[in-house]
Amino acid sequence: MKKTQYDILLALSEGKSVCGSRFDSELLKQLSTEHLITTIRHGSRVSYRAIDPSEIGRVFPLVDPSSMRSRADQVAAFGDSKVVATRSCPGFPVNVTSPLQVILGGHILTLNPTPGAFTFISDWENFKIPPEVFVIGVENMENFRFVEKQAYLFEYLMAPLLFVSRYPQSGDLVRWLRVVPNRYIHFGDLDLAGINIFLTEYRNPLGDADGRRSEFLIPNDVQLRLSHGSRKRYDAQIARFGNLHSDDPRLEYLISLIHRFRRGYDQEGFIREP
Repeated sequence: MKKTQYDILLALSEGKSVCGSRFDSELLKQLSTEHLITTIRHGSRVSYRAIDPSEIGRVFPLVDPSSMRSRADQVAAFGDSKVVATRSCPGFPVNVTSPLQVILGGHILTLNPTPGAFTFISDWENFKIPPEVFVIGVENMENFRFVEKQAYLFEYLMAPLLFVSRYPQSGDLVRWLRVVPNRYIHFGDLDLAGINIFLTEYRNPLGDADGRRSEFLIPNDVQLRLSHGSRKRYDAQIARFGNLHSDDPRLEYLISLIHRFRRGYDQEGFIREP
């Protein structure tokens, strides 16, 4: 790893934005492919920021190369003199609220709801589900762990459900969504940042500009929830996402409500205790 690359990755891991001109094409491609960064535009200027700063260090070894005195030092630190960022755990976790038969590697697998556990699909390229299944993308891991406490939100679908998470922040989930025909519903925070994540990290990569394949979950009681939401969350996001808009009338309506109440609502608030 070059010193310049280390400085860029360190800045991203600290939540800082980095000017686009500092990136070499290979590093930018790898960060984008793994869905680790988001683009920030100021007129003609482009910079990048980590979607989740903590994930940078999970994918890239953040050790200052200037501290490495020799190739032997690299071997001691990384087990290889050619330091390359690799992921030892490709794929994504899935969860269910009722038994669901799927195909994994050409074999039938029944996913069963198990309190306190979920399934990790590492062979995602050979993972297939029935076409009538709705894929529910759960943005926060706390919600993903307790999907059975939020199943009430999706009763209107009257269809089998597969809950998915993009943890550990790789691009595998979106790559899988591109090749399956199933409808995708994004379940995230009711705030400007949550809408931006859906648009930039899911709908745009899926090439779903008309919204036929994907949608953002907007509950029937959205106004009540926003009225009890966080003003601090709204204030923290307004400078960055204040000009956020969408051609989707449903999303534009949600954006208008967020501005009207000047609040955001955490996804964890949907968890309903027995």
